[in-house]
Amino acid sequence: MQARVLNSSPNEVSLSITGSDIATLYIVQHELLKYSRIDFVGVIVKHPLTNECWMRVNSPKSNPIKEILKATESAKKVVDDLKKLFNSKIKVN
Repeated sequence: MQARVLNSSPNEVSLSITGSDIATLYIVQHELLKYSRIDFVGVIVKHPLTNECWMRVNSPKSNPIKEILKATESAKKVVDDLKKLFNSKIKVN
C-alpha cells in the first residue's frame, strides 16, 4: 500500500492511496468516525481501473494525520481480534 498527501492544512488532509482495497479504508473510516474530534471522513474509489482511492479527513480540533495513525492502529487491533474469533470458531479438517 502506498499513500501520498494530495492536500494538507492544519485541520484537513487529502490522501491518495494505491495498492489497497476500499474495504480497508472503510474500516479506517469507521474507526475515525468514532472520535469526537473528527468532523468528516470521506473515502472514494477515484476510478475502478486505476486502483487508486482517495481519503479526506477533516479534524478542526486536532492533527488529522495523527488521528489517521491512531485509527489505523485501532483498526489493526479490531481485525486481529476478528481473526482470532474466526480461528476459534471455525474448524478446518
